[in-house]
Amino acid sequence: MTNVTREQLACYLEDMLSEAETAQVEQALRQSEELRRALRGLMQEVDRGEHSVGAVWRRCRLTCPSREQLGSYLLGALEPDYLDYVDFHLKTIGCALCLANLEDLKSLQSEAAAQVHKRRKRYYDSSANLVTAAKAAKPRKR
Repeated sequence: MTNVTREQLACYLEDMLSEAETAQVEQALRQSEELRRALRGLMQEVDRGEHSVGAVWRRCRLTCPSREQLGSYLLGALEPDYLDYVDFHLKTIGCALCLANLEDLKSLQSEAAAQVHKRRKRYYDSSANLVTAAKAAKPRKR
């Protein structure tokens, strides 16, 4: 087998590798029948339902922050120690699921900001018309 480990194959199956690592594993799979057999065996184990602590840990993503915690991370509202952990999880580990979740939250945040701006402009425009109309209707004192 090539230099691809069993753990890397498991991460490959769960789409937990970076794009570069995924490309390396796929290249190795193209070149090695032994590695393809190992991958098929691993897929069969997953289908049978491996119940080791490590498998449950990965399957349930016990080390991943929740979506709410990722939102707090975006807002900078996490405790310093947990902020360091989430930063490590995203930037060093590069968890694909959490990075995708974070990107989704960022897009929702930018959409929300655009909607808030649009709503404020609508309120301002309607209020400006009311103030102008009220001024025009009010008789002037002499």
